Amino acid sequence: MTSESLAQAITRAGSAVELLRNQNWPAFTFPVAPEFTNWRDEQRSWSTTVALMDQSHHMTQLFLGGSDLLPLLESVSPNTFATFRPGVAKQLISVNEGGYLIGDGILFYNEDAPEGLVLIGHHILIDWIRYNVEKGAAAGKDVHHRLEPNSHMRQGPPTFYRYELQGPRADEVMEKLFGGPPPEVKFFHIGDFEIAGRAVKGLRHGMAGQPGFEFFGPWADNEAVLEAILDAGAEFDIRRVGAKAYSATPLESGWVPTPFPAVFDDDLAEYREWLPAARIGSVAGSHYSTDIRDFYMTPYDLGLGRSVRFDHDFHGRAALERHAEAPRRRKATLLWNAEDVASVVRSQLEPGTPAKFLDFPKARYGLYQMDDVRHDGESVGISTDAGYIAFDQLYMSLATIDVDVADGTEVEVVWGEDPISSKDSVDQDHRQVTIRATVAPAPYHEWARTVYRA
Repeated sequence: MTSESLAQAITRAGSAVELLRNQNWPAFTFPVAPEFTNWRDEQRSWSTTVALMDQSHHMTQLFLGGSDLLPLLESVSPNTFATFRPGVAKQLISVNEGGYLIGDGILFYNEDAPEGLVLIGHHILIDWIRYNVEKGAAAGKDVHHRLEPNSHMRQGPPTFYRYELQGPRADEVMEKLFGGPPPEVKFFHIGDFEIAGRAVKGLRHGMAGQPGFEFFGPWADNEAVLEAILDAGAEFDIRRVGAKAYSATPLESGWVPTPFPAVFDDDLAEYREWLPAARIGSVAGSHYSTDIRDFYMTPYDLGLGRSVRFDHDFHGRAALERHAEAPRRRKATLLWNAEDVASVVRSQLEPGTPAKFLDFPKARYGLYQMDDVRHDGESVGISTDAGYIAFDQLYMSLATIDVDVADGTEVEVVWGEDPISSKDSVDQDHRQVTIRATVAPAPYHEWARTVYRA
Protein backbone atom coordinates (compact mmCIF):
# COMPACT_ATOMS: atom_id res chain seq x y z
CA MET A 1 0.00 0.00 0.00
CA THR A 2 1.37 3.41 -0.97
CA SER A 3 1.99 6.00 1.74
CA GLU A 4 0.29 8.69 -0.34
CA SER A 5 -2.49 10.36 1.63
CA LEU A 6 -5.94 10.98 0.23
CA ALA A 7 -5.25 14.73 0.27
CA GLN A 8 -2.07 14.24 -1.76
CA ALA A 9 -3.80 11.94 -4.24
CA ILE A 10 -6.60 14.45 -4.86
CA THR A 11 -4.00 17.13 -5.61
CA ARG A 12 -2.20 14.76 -7.99
CA ALA A 13 -5.42 13.74 -9.81
CA GLY A 14 -6.75 17.28 -10.03
CA SER A 15 -10.02 16.58 -8.22
CA ALA A 16 -11.67 14.06 -5.93
CA VAL A 17 -14.03 13.02 -8.74
CA GLU A 18 -11.22 12.21 -11.16
CA LEU A 19 -9.32 10.32 -8.47
CA LEU A 20 -12.22 8.08 -7.48
CA ARG A 21 -13.50 7.47 -11.01
CA ASN A 22 -10.10 6.31 -12.24
CA GLN A 23 -8.52 4.68 -9.19
CA ASN A 24 -8.39 0.90 -9.27
CA TRP A 25 -10.11 -1.06 -6.56
CA PRO A 26 -8.84 -4.55 -7.33
CA ALA A 27 -11.08 -7.59 -7.15
CA PHE A 28 -10.16 -9.99 -4.38
CA THR A 29 -11.36 -13.27 -2.98
CA PHE A 30 -11.53 -14.67 0.53
CA PRO A 31 -10.90 -18.18 1.81
CA VAL A 32 -14.54 -19.11 1.18
CA ALA A 33 -15.36 -21.15 -1.93
CA PRO A 34 -17.08 -19.22 -4.74
CA GLU A 35 -19.72 -21.98 -4.86
CA PHE A 36 -20.45 -25.14 -2.86
CA THR A 37 -23.30 -26.41 -5.05
CA ASN A 38 -23.98 -23.52 -7.43
CA TRP A 39 -24.79 -19.91 -6.59
CA ARG A 40 -28.41 -20.13 -7.83
CA ASP A 41 -29.12 -23.13 -5.60
CA GLU A 42 -27.38 -21.41 -2.68
CA GLN A 43 -29.37 -18.21 -3.20
CA ARG A 44 -32.65 -20.10 -3.21
CA SER A 45 -31.80 -21.89 0.03
CA TRP A 46 -32.22 -18.83 2.25
CA SER A 47 -35.74 -18.37 0.86
CA THR A 48 -36.83 -22.02 0.72
CA THR A 49 -34.90 -24.11 3.28
CA VAL A 50 -31.88 -22.94 5.28
CA ALA A 51 -28.51 -21.43 4.43
CA LEU A 52 -25.19 -21.23 6.27
CA MET A 53 -23.02 -18.21 5.41
CA ASP A 54 -19.41 -17.88 6.49
CA GLN A 55 -18.88 -14.23 7.47
CA SER A 56 -15.52 -14.79 9.14
CA HIS A 57 -13.35 -13.28 6.43
CA HIS A 58 -14.76 -10.45 4.35
CA MET A 59 -15.28 -7.65 6.87
CA THR A 60 -12.90 -5.44 8.83
CA GLN A 61 -13.11 -5.44 12.64
CA LEU A 62 -12.21 -2.60 14.98
CA PHE A 63 -11.96 -3.62 18.65
CA LEU A 64 -12.63 -0.65 20.91
CA GLY A 65 -12.22 0.08 24.61
CA GLY A 66 -11.63 2.72 27.27
CA SER A 67 -13.73 4.64 29.79
CA ASP A 68 -14.11 7.61 27.40
CA LEU A 69 -15.14 5.52 24.40
CA LEU A 70 -18.93 5.89 24.48
CA PRO A 71 -18.85 9.70 24.85
CA LEU A 72 -16.41 9.84 21.93
CA LEU A 73 -18.63 7.66 19.74
CA GLU A 74 -21.64 9.72 20.74
CA SER A 75 -19.87 12.89 19.59
CA VAL A 76 -19.42 11.58 16.02
CA SER A 77 -22.64 9.59 15.59
CA PRO A 78 -26.37 10.38 15.38
CA ASN A 79 -27.07 7.06 17.14
CA THR A 80 -28.33 7.21 20.68
CA PHE A 81 -26.23 5.56 23.36
CA ALA A 82 -28.74 6.15 26.16
CA THR A 83 -29.73 2.46 26.27
CA PHE A 84 -26.63 0.87 24.75
CA ARG A 85 -25.42 -1.95 27.00
CA PRO A 86 -23.78 -5.38 26.97
CA GLY A 87 -25.71 -7.94 24.95
CA VAL A 88 -27.00 -5.62 22.23
CA ALA A 89 -25.78 -4.32 18.88
CA LYS A 90 -26.60 -1.31 16.76
CA GLN A 91 -26.12 -0.13 13.20
CA LEU A 92 -23.67 2.68 13.85
CA ILE A 93 -23.64 5.58 11.39
CA SER A 94 -21.71 8.81 11.11
CA VAL A 95 -22.22 12.01 9.12
CA ASN A 96 -20.14 15.00 8.10
CA GLU A 97 -20.83 18.59 9.08
CA GLY A 98 -23.35 18.87 6.25
CA GLY A 99 -25.34 15.89 7.54
CA TYR A 100 -24.22 13.59 4.73
CA LEU A 101 -23.39 9.96 5.40
CA ILE A 102 -19.79 8.87 5.96
CA GLY A 103 -20.59 5.19 6.45
CA ASP A 104 -22.21 2.53 8.57
CA GLY A 105 -21.26 -0.65 10.43
CA ILE A 106 -22.48 -3.00 13.15
CA LEU A 107 -21.33 -2.14 16.68
CA PHE A 108 -21.39 -5.12 19.07
CA TYR A 109 -21.36 -4.63 22.84
CA ASN A 110 -19.79 -7.91 23.96
CA GLU A 111 -19.01 -7.95 27.66
CA ASP A 112 -16.85 -11.07 27.27
CA ALA A 113 -14.39 -9.42 24.87
CA PRO A 114 -11.29 -7.74 26.35
CA GLU A 115 -11.99 -4.49 24.48
CA GLY A 116 -15.74 -4.57 25.17
CA LEU A 117 -16.94 -3.25 21.83
CA VAL A 118 -16.23 -4.28 18.26
CA LEU A 119 -17.26 -2.39 15.11
CA ILE A 120 -17.64 -4.64 12.07
CA GLY A 121 -18.16 -3.73 8.43
CA HIS A 122 -16.42 -2.33 5.41
CA HIS A 123 -13.45 -0.20 6.36
CA ILE A 124 -15.13 3.07 5.34
CA LEU A 125 -16.73 3.98 8.68
CA ILE A 126 -14.08 2.04 10.63
CA ASP A 127 -11.31 4.30 9.30
CA TRP A 128 -13.23 7.42 10.40
CA ILE A 129 -13.84 6.00 13.88
CA ARG A 130 -10.21 4.86 14.15
CA TYR A 131 -9.03 8.36 13.26
CA ASN A 132 -11.22 9.88 15.98
CA VAL A 133 -10.07 7.34 18.57
CA GLU A 134 -6.41 8.06 17.78
CA LYS A 135 -7.08 11.80 17.94
CA GLY A 136 -8.90 11.36 21.26
CA ALA A 137 -6.08 9.27 22.72
CA ALA A 138 -3.54 11.91 21.67
CA ALA A 139 -5.63 14.49 23.56
CA GLY A 140 -5.46 12.40 26.75
CA LYS A 141 -8.77 10.55 26.56
CA ASP A 142 -8.98 6.96 27.80
CA VAL A 143 -9.73 5.34 24.43
CA HIS A 144 -7.91 2.69 22.46
CA HIS A 145 -8.45 0.40 19.50
CA ARG A 146 -7.15 -2.70 17.77
CA LEU A 147 -7.65 -2.93 14.02
CA GLU A 148 -8.15 -6.36 12.47
CA PRO A 149 -8.22 -6.18 8.66
CA ASN A 150 -10.18 -8.68 6.61
CA SER A 151 -8.64 -11.97 5.56
CA HIS A 152 -7.38 -10.46 2.30
CA MET A 153 -5.22 -7.98 4.21
CA ARG A 154 -4.42 -9.88 7.42
CA GLN A 155 -1.81 -12.48 8.28
CA GLY A 156 -3.18 -15.35 10.37
CA PRO A 157 -6.74 -16.25 11.40
CA PRO A 158 -9.39 -13.79 12.61
CA THR A 159 -10.24 -13.35 16.28
CA PHE A 160 -13.76 -14.71 15.77
CA TYR A 161 -15.53 -17.08 13.43
CA ARG A 162 -18.90 -15.77 12.28
CA TYR A 163 -21.52 -18.13 10.86
CA GLU A 164 -24.89 -16.80 9.69
CA LEU A 165 -27.70 -19.37 9.81
CA GLN A 166 -30.93 -18.25 8.20
CA GLY A 167 -33.95 -19.30 6.20
CA PRO A 168 -37.49 -20.54 6.86
CA ARG A 169 -36.14 -23.79 8.38
CA ALA A 170 -33.44 -22.14 10.50
CA ASP A 171 -35.48 -22.55 13.69
CA GLU A 172 -35.83 -26.30 13.01
CA VAL A 173 -32.07 -26.61 12.63
CA MET A 174 -31.51 -24.72 15.86
CA GLU A 175 -34.06 -26.83 17.72
CA LYS A 176 -32.13 -29.94 16.74
CA LEU A 177 -28.81 -28.24 17.49
CA PHE A 178 -29.89 -27.17 20.99
CA GLY A 179 -32.12 -30.10 21.86
CA GLY A 180 -35.14 -27.83 22.20
CA PRO A 181 -36.54 -24.50 21.00
CA PRO A 182 -33.90 -21.76 20.70
CA PRO A 183 -34.12 -19.01 23.32
CA GLU A 184 -36.18 -15.96 22.43
CA VAL A 185 -33.78 -13.17 21.49
CA LYS A 186 -34.94 -9.75 20.28
CA PHE A 187 -33.80 -8.30 16.97
CA PHE A 188 -30.21 -6.98 17.19
CA HIS A 189 -29.75 -8.50 20.66
CA ILE A 190 -27.04 -11.03 21.48
CA GLY A 191 -27.88 -14.38 23.09
CA ASP A 192 -25.72 -17.02 24.75
CA PHE A 193 -25.74 -20.53 23.29
CA GLU A 194 -23.79 -23.75 23.39
CA ILE A 195 -22.88 -25.63 20.20
CA ALA A 196 -20.72 -28.77 20.19
CA GLY A 197 -19.85 -28.11 23.82
CA ARG A 198 -18.51 -24.65 23.00
CA ALA A 199 -19.87 -21.36 24.33
CA VAL A 200 -21.28 -19.37 21.44
CA LYS A 201 -22.73 -15.87 21.06
CA GLY A 202 -25.56 -15.22 18.61
CA LEU A 203 -26.75 -11.91 17.16
CA ARG A 204 -30.43 -12.03 16.13
CA HIS A 205 -30.59 -10.73 12.58
CA GLY A 206 -30.31 -11.94 8.99
CA MET A 207 -28.19 -10.86 6.05
CA ALA A 208 -30.86 -11.67 3.45
CA GLY A 209 -33.92 -10.54 5.42
CA GLN A 210 -34.79 -14.05 6.61
CA PRO A 211 -35.04 -15.41 10.18
CA GLY A 212 -31.75 -16.48 11.73
CA PHE A 213 -28.72 -15.77 13.87
CA GLU A 214 -25.13 -14.72 13.37
CA PHE A 215 -23.20 -17.10 15.64
CA PHE A 216 -19.70 -16.09 16.68
CA GLY A 217 -16.97 -17.24 19.03
CA PRO A 218 -13.20 -17.83 19.27
CA TRP A 219 -11.60 -18.91 16.01
CA ALA A 220 -10.18 -22.02 17.70
CA ASP A 221 -13.76 -23.37 17.91
CA ASN A 222 -14.71 -22.67 14.29
CA GLU A 223 -14.39 -26.18 12.85
CA ALA A 224 -16.31 -27.88 15.65
CA VAL A 225 -19.14 -25.34 15.50
CA LEU A 226 -19.31 -25.43 11.69
CA GLU A 227 -19.48 -29.23 11.63
CA ALA A 228 -22.21 -29.30 14.29
CA ILE A 229 -24.37 -26.80 12.40
CA LEU A 230 -23.99 -28.66 9.12
CA ASP A 231 -24.79 -32.00 10.76
CA ALA A 232 -27.91 -30.57 12.40
CA GLY A 233 -29.03 -29.01 9.12
CA ALA A 234 -28.49 -32.02 6.87
CA GLU A 235 -32.08 -33.29 7.09
CA PHE A 236 -33.40 -29.79 6.38
CA ASP A 237 -31.48 -29.40 3.09
CA ILE A 238 -28.99 -26.92 4.49
CA ARG A 239 -26.72 -25.25 1.95
CA ARG A 240 -23.34 -23.67 2.53
CA VAL A 241 -23.33 -20.30 0.78
CA GLY A 242 -20.28 -19.42 -1.28
CA ALA A 243 -18.85 -16.02 -2.07
CA LYS A 244 -20.86 -15.57 -5.30
CA ALA A 245 -24.29 -16.13 -3.76
CA TYR A 246 -23.43 -14.24 -0.59
CA SER A 247 -22.57 -11.10 -2.58
CA ALA A 248 -26.25 -10.74 -3.52
CA THR A 249 -27.69 -10.87 0.02
CA PRO A 250 -27.97 -7.05 0.36
CA LEU A 251 -30.39 -6.96 -2.55
CA GLU A 252 -32.92 -8.91 -0.47
CA SER A 253 -32.20 -7.39 2.93
CA GLY A 254 -32.33 -3.88 1.48
CA TRP A 255 -28.96 -2.84 2.91
CA VAL A 256 -26.69 -0.69 0.72
CA PRO A 257 -23.27 -2.16 1.63
CA THR A 258 -20.96 0.64 0.50
CA PRO A 259 -22.60 4.07 0.42
CA PHE A 260 -20.41 6.83 -0.94
CA PRO A 261 -18.44 8.46 1.94
CA ALA A 262 -18.97 12.19 2.38
CA VAL A 263 -15.39 12.95 3.46
CA PHE A 264 -14.45 15.68 1.00
CA ASP A 265 -15.68 18.84 2.75
CA ASP A 266 -13.62 21.27 4.81
CA ASP A 267 -14.52 19.70 8.16
CA LEU A 268 -12.65 16.50 7.22
CA ALA A 269 -9.52 18.12 5.76
CA GLU A 270 -7.29 16.70 8.52
CA TYR A 271 -8.83 13.26 8.03
CA ARG A 272 -7.90 13.33 4.34
CA GLU A 273 -4.30 14.06 5.36
CA TRP A 274 -4.40 11.02 7.69
CA LEU A 275 -6.20 8.53 5.41
CA PRO A 276 -4.12 6.53 2.89
CA ALA A 277 -5.44 7.16 -0.62
CA ALA A 278 -5.54 3.43 -1.35
CA ARG A 279 -8.31 2.98 1.26
CA ILE A 280 -10.80 5.41 -0.25
CA GLY A 281 -11.90 3.00 -3.00
CA SER A 282 -13.30 3.87 -6.42
CA VAL A 283 -16.54 4.96 -8.09
CA ALA A 284 -18.07 3.10 -11.03
CA GLY A 285 -21.21 3.74 -13.01
CA SER A 286 -23.02 6.28 -15.13
CA HIS A 287 -23.65 8.82 -12.37
CA TYR A 288 -21.27 11.63 -13.27
CA SER A 289 -20.61 15.12 -12.00
CA THR A 290 -17.57 17.32 -11.58
CA ASP A 291 -18.85 18.21 -8.09
CA ILE A 292 -18.02 15.47 -5.57
CA ARG A 293 -20.97 16.54 -3.41
CA ASP A 294 -23.37 15.29 -6.06
CA PHE A 295 -22.34 11.77 -4.97
CA TYR A 296 -23.28 12.39 -1.31
CA MET A 297 -26.31 10.83 0.38
CA THR A 298 -28.00 11.48 3.70
CA PRO A 299 -29.01 8.69 6.12
CA TYR A 300 -32.63 9.30 5.06
CA ASP A 301 -31.74 8.70 1.40
CA LEU A 302 -30.73 5.13 2.29
CA GLY A 303 -33.33 4.19 4.90
CA LEU A 304 -30.97 4.79 7.83
CA GLY A 305 -33.08 7.49 9.41
CA ARG A 306 -34.26 4.94 11.99
CA SER A 307 -30.75 5.10 13.49
CA VAL A 308 -30.90 8.87 14.07
CA ARG A 309 -31.75 10.29 17.49
CA PHE A 310 -31.49 13.99 18.31
CA ASP A 311 -31.05 13.35 22.04
CA HIS A 312 -27.40 14.44 22.13
CA ASP A 313 -24.95 16.74 20.40
CA PHE A 314 -22.89 15.28 17.57
CA HIS A 315 -20.88 16.35 14.55
CA GLY A 316 -23.31 17.37 11.80
CA ARG A 317 -26.42 17.55 14.00
CA ALA A 318 -27.73 20.95 12.83
CA ALA A 319 -27.54 20.01 9.15
CA LEU A 320 -29.00 16.54 9.77
CA GLU A 321 -31.98 18.10 11.56
CA ARG A 322 -32.65 20.10 8.40
CA HIS A 323 -32.45 16.95 6.26
CA ALA A 324 -34.84 15.20 8.66
CA GLU A 325 -37.47 17.92 8.22
CA ALA A 326 -37.72 17.38 4.47
CA PRO A 327 -35.94 14.27 3.16
CA ARG A 328 -35.28 14.63 -0.57
CA ARG A 329 -34.87 10.95 -1.40
CA ARG A 330 -35.80 7.49 -0.12
CA LYS A 331 -34.49 3.95 -0.49
CA ALA A 332 -36.14 1.73 -3.09
CA THR A 333 -35.69 -1.48 -5.06
CA LEU A 334 -35.57 -1.24 -8.85
CA LEU A 335 -36.82 -4.30 -10.75
CA TRP A 336 -35.00 -4.31 -14.07
CA ASN A 337 -36.89 -5.01 -17.29
CA ALA A 338 -36.12 -8.56 -18.50
CA GLU A 339 -36.04 -7.62 -22.20
CA ASP A 340 -33.60 -4.78 -21.57
CA VAL A 341 -31.36 -6.96 -19.42
CA ALA A 342 -31.38 -9.61 -22.15
CA SER A 343 -30.51 -6.95 -24.73
CA VAL A 344 -27.44 -5.90 -22.73
CA VAL A 345 -26.30 -9.52 -22.47
CA ARG A 346 -27.04 -10.16 -26.16
CA SER A 347 -24.90 -7.18 -27.17
CA GLN A 348 -21.86 -9.14 -26.00
CA LEU A 349 -22.58 -11.71 -28.73
CA GLU A 350 -23.30 -9.35 -31.63
CA PRO A 351 -21.03 -7.34 -33.96
CA GLY A 352 -20.26 -3.75 -32.98
CA THR A 353 -19.63 -2.00 -29.70
CA PRO A 354 -21.36 -3.87 -26.86
CA ALA A 355 -23.17 -2.37 -23.91
CA LYS A 356 -21.25 -2.36 -20.67
CA PHE A 357 -20.79 -5.94 -19.47
CA LEU A 358 -23.48 -7.03 -17.01
CA ASP A 359 -22.24 -9.69 -14.63
CA PHE A 360 -24.21 -12.33 -12.71
CA PRO A 361 -24.99 -12.64 -9.84
CA LYS A 362 -23.57 -9.19 -8.98
CA ALA A 363 -22.69 -6.22 -11.18
CA ARG A 364 -20.25 -3.99 -9.36
CA TYR A 365 -17.18 -2.45 -10.97
CA GLY A 366 -15.94 -0.21 -8.17
CA LEU A 367 -16.29 -0.05 -4.41
CA TYR A 368 -19.16 2.40 -4.97
CA GLN A 369 -21.46 1.43 -7.86
CA MET A 370 -23.47 4.53 -8.79
CA ASP A 371 -25.70 4.59 -11.86
CA ASP A 372 -28.00 7.44 -12.84
CA VAL A 373 -31.77 6.85 -12.58
CA ARG A 374 -34.02 8.92 -14.84
CA HIS A 375 -37.75 9.55 -15.19
CA ASP A 376 -39.20 11.57 -18.07
CA GLY A 377 -35.66 12.55 -19.03
CA GLU A 378 -34.81 13.98 -15.61
CA SER A 379 -32.38 12.52 -13.08
CA VAL A 380 -34.36 11.26 -10.06
CA GLY A 381 -31.86 9.14 -8.17
CA ILE A 382 -28.90 6.80 -8.04
CA SER A 383 -28.89 3.02 -8.46
CA THR A 384 -26.29 1.31 -6.30
CA ASP A 385 -25.88 -2.45 -5.82
CA ALA A 386 -27.24 -4.46 -8.76
CA GLY A 387 -27.58 -8.19 -9.29
CA TYR A 388 -29.69 -11.26 -10.00
CA ILE A 389 -31.86 -13.07 -7.46
CA ALA A 390 -32.51 -16.65 -8.50
CA PHE A 391 -35.52 -17.25 -6.22
CA ASP A 392 -37.44 -14.40 -7.84
CA GLN A 393 -35.77 -14.74 -11.26
CA LEU A 394 -35.27 -10.97 -11.24
CA TYR A 395 -32.41 -8.63 -11.93
CA MET A 396 -32.71 -5.78 -9.45
CA SER A 397 -30.81 -3.00 -7.75
CA LEU A 398 -31.03 -0.93 -4.60
CA ALA A 399 -31.46 2.76 -5.22
CA THR A 400 -32.10 6.12 -3.64
CA ILE A 401 -34.80 8.02 -5.51
CA ASP A 402 -36.73 11.25 -5.16
CA VAL A 403 -39.52 10.92 -2.60
CA ASP A 404 -42.20 11.90 -5.13
CA VAL A 405 -41.38 8.93 -7.41
CA ALA A 406 -43.96 6.39 -6.29
CA ASP A 407 -43.71 2.60 -6.16
CA GLY A 408 -44.83 1.15 -9.48
CA THR A 409 -43.33 3.99 -11.53
CA GLU A 410 -41.24 2.97 -14.53
CA VAL A 411 -37.84 4.65 -14.55
CA GLU A 412 -34.64 4.12 -16.54
CA VAL A 413 -31.25 3.04 -15.22
CA VAL A 414 -28.41 4.45 -17.30
CA TRP A 415 -25.94 1.58 -17.77
CA GLY A 416 -22.36 2.26 -18.82
CA GLU A 417 -19.98 5.16 -18.40
CA ASP A 418 -19.70 8.36 -20.42
CA PRO A 419 -16.97 9.52 -20.17
CA ILE A 420 -15.42 6.08 -19.70
CA SER A 421 -13.08 5.87 -16.72
CA SER A 422 -9.63 4.28 -16.89
CA LYS A 423 -10.19 1.69 -14.13
CA ASP A 424 -9.05 -1.83 -15.01
CA SER A 425 -12.50 -3.18 -14.04
CA VAL A 426 -14.27 -1.18 -16.77
CA ASP A 427 -14.35 -2.19 -20.44
CA GLN A 428 -12.75 0.62 -22.43
CA ASP A 429 -14.88 -0.23 -25.46
CA HIS A 430 -18.56 -0.08 -24.51
CA ARG A 431 -21.61 2.04 -25.18
CA GLN A 432 -24.03 3.57 -22.72
CA VAL A 433 -27.61 2.22 -22.77
CA THR A 434 -30.76 2.58 -20.69
CA ILE A 435 -32.53 -0.23 -18.87
CA ARG A 436 -36.15 0.18 -17.88
CA ALA A 437 -36.93 -0.59 -14.24
CA THR A 438 -39.98 -0.55 -11.99
CA VAL A 439 -39.79 1.11 -8.59
CA ALA A 440 -40.61 -1.25 -5.69
CA PRO A 441 -40.18 -1.15 -1.90
CA ALA A 442 -36.90 -1.98 -0.15
CA PRO A 443 -36.55 -4.63 1.11
CA TYR A 444 -38.44 -6.13 -1.81
CA HIS A 445 -40.09 -9.00 0.08
CA GLU A 446 -42.90 -8.01 2.44
CA TRP A 447 -41.71 -10.44 5.14
CA ALA A 448 -38.32 -8.74 5.27
CA ARG A 449 -39.96 -5.31 5.50
CA THR A 450 -42.39 -6.21 8.28
CA VAL A 451 -41.92 -9.40 10.30
CA TYR A 452 -38.11 -9.50 10.04
CA ARG A 453 -37.51 -6.56 12.39
CA ALA A 454 -40.34 -7.35 14.78
